[in-house]
Amino acid sequence: MNDNTVIISEIKRLLGGRQPLAYVRSFGCQLNTSDGEKIKGLLRKMGYGFTEDEAQADLIILNTCAVRENAEDRVFGIVGSMKKLKELRPDLIIGIAGCMTAQSHIAEKIKKSYPQVDFVLGTSAINGLPRLLLDCLNGAKFSADIAEYDDFSAQAEQVRESSFKASVPIMFGCNNFCTYCIVPYVRGRERSRRPEDIISEVEGLVRDGYKEIMLLGQNVNSYGNDLGGEMSFPQLLRRLNAIEGDFWIRFMSSHPKDASAELIDAIFECDKVAKHLHLPVQSGSDGVLRRMNRRYTAEKYLGIVDEIRRRDPDFSLTTDIIVGFPDETEEDFEATLAIMERVRYDNIYSFIYSRRTGTKAAEMPDAVSEEEKGARMRRLLELQREISTEHYKRFIGRRMRVLVDDVSKKREGYVSGKSSEFIIVELEGDSSLIGQFVDVEITEAMNWAVRGRRV
Repeated sequence: MNDNTVIISEIKRLLGGRQPLAYVRSFGCQLNTSDGEKIKGLLRKMGYGFTEDEAQADLIILNTCAVRENAEDRVFGIVGSMKKLKELRPDLIIGIAGCMTAQSHIAEKIKKSYPQVDFVLGTSAINGLPRLLLDCLNGAKFSADIAEYDDFSAQAEQVRESSFKASVPIMFGCNNFCTYCIVPYVRGRERSRRPEDIISEVEGLVRDGYKEIMLLGQNVNSYGNDLGGEMSFPQLLRRLNAIEGDFWIRFMSSHPKDASAELIDAIFECDKVAKHLHLPVQSGSDGVLRRMNRRYTAEKYLGIVDEIRRRDPDFSLTTDIIVGFPDETEEDFEATLAIMERVRYDNIYSFIYSRRTGTKAAEMPDAVSEEEKGARMRRLLELQREISTEHYKRFIGRRMRVLVDDVSKKREGYVSGKSSEFIIVELEGDSSLIGQFVDVEITEAMNWAVRGRRV
């Protein structure tokens, strides 16, 4: 990585020994959240403290998402509202980072239309933040770095949001080019981190007491395809599983075309790998899947599910589904409902298709009305509620290991967490249990969670 030592020393000199405050807000996916933690790590090195109140901040950084156009519109609205803040406090520094800035036309729009913004920072240029910040402190009107760099492999210092759950990106970018997705255009092609760097980072986190390690990538199970056979994703799981300590390994997001038998073996054979797989299906219709460029059929997808269910009929599966993809017919939608009934997911993450400029799907004709898309979404959610209500009953009477992560928002005197199966579990207790593994005997099932008593 570039050595920022001299630049950081100069920034500290310009700050004159005081500790300015930074407000960093990340939008979107867990990879963005992880990038935000790295941004905070660099800022801490430069002498910054942090605040959750933008009115108290000397530096504001918005770490943006570009997956949906309404996400961009939301950020532009926030940036627009900061014009008055900048007028009241001319020394305030405002920066825009993340996926939005990776689009050159967006970076140019920010420069031309939002003079209150002092710099933009691309997704792979986080290590360039000190130089941009130094430019601003020296009076530059606007600075930018949206170039693609390859110095992403080694561990970066982070200010983590949790003291017991940590996200570890293992690869960046995507080669799949699903027709609805902007990610390959804003995150670039797949680049895998060096396995030794990942292993070292996880070892350090386990030594520091982290109980859950979430491996991240746009298509996490294609990890290693660019490493010349040095290490595959299932092999990486086995290496991490061998690290001594009491912790779980999770990962997301997976692509069905890369859900190999080797991966399924690793999930079942590694005791620290959580017994849950998030396997996005997006649609149950082969015609829609072709138009999405997903590169699998419903039959192939169900073949993966059948192999998992053969080994454990109750294995926990979750998925993503897009409702109302351009020209989705009633027959196409019924095929999606059929696959839900066949698989019986524990949970789904569903979205009404949103046109995204810059993707191939944005150019496709679409005869489905917004009203029809909304009606289909309601039918889909109602079916999933029925499935979850019945499916969660299988846990009653079982003992589940749970990592407690918060006090319950729904019931006084209770805490909640997730089991290895990624099921929300509520139990009686207080905040002293947060960050601990507990064994819970399940006594009640709901359509969104289960409840039980501590063993």
